[in-house]
Amino acid sequence: MPTIAEKQAWNYQWAKFKDDSLFLFKEWIYPYTLDFFKGKTVLDLGCGGGQHAGFLASYAKKVVGIDMSTAELAREHNKQFTNTEFITGDIATITLDEQFDAVYCIGVIQHTENPDKTFARIKTFVKPGGTLIVWCYSKEGNWPQLFILEPLKKLFLLRLSGKTLEYLSFVLTTLLYLPVYTIYLLPLQFLPYYQYFQNFRLLSFGRNNLNVFDKLNAPRTNFISRAQINSWFNEREFSNIHIGWYRGVSYRASGTKR
Repeated sequence: MPTIAEKQAWNYQWAKFKDDSLFLFKEWIYPYTLDFFKGKTVLDLGCGGGQHAGFLASYAKKVVGIDMSTAELAREHNKQFTNTEFITGDIATITLDEQFDAVYCIGVIQHTENPDKTFARIKTFVKPGGTLIVWCYSKEGNWPQLFILEPLKKLFLLRLSGKTLEYLSFVLTTLLYLPVYTIYLLPLQFLPYYQYFQNFRLLSFGRNNLNVFDKLNAPRTNFISRAQINSWFNEREFSNIHIGWYRGVSYRASGTKR
């Protein structure tokens, strides 16, 4: 069960930052496109500030977003749409009265207490013949975050205020531009996050700042192994399975529920 402090951390993040990169969203839902959602009922699990729901509102029949702390914020960001709905709830435990044509969970499942149990819950929200899409951090390729940043967070970063983390993320994002536009332009693919920083150069400073803040601010982060995500999207329960290692730091995975 998320604590009050965890809810406050996420609420602060999505009140301050916007996940407004349509380019990234399209990358994360690959091999599907925005047109795939035309006329469908769609569920956005862990909707944050509601920007992803806004991307799909013009395509889908209906978009329902769930978040434990930011449903009001997402509702405000999407007030121009008549086919969006936002519910306060924990995606790991919530019970819904309907199933959806398409369900996606982008960058959220790794922050739940037990990703395996969370996945078992969210797949029940998909209609038979419907599509489930997940994007999550990979265990493979993330050793600096796993073995350096996460211990530092537990030691002191998570004790800092949201405002302090905001200043720190601004400084760190600024400093990253030097290596990203020098050494990481060289053909040195053995460097950590080499592929990841290719996206860094495509995004605005604000969106890169959000990425850094998110890594500093997340109260809990699990890293999903290839074996783990393979077990989630197994052939017994899904067809049309697609699992891809994205930019060397994450998995984008999808399947059609049998």
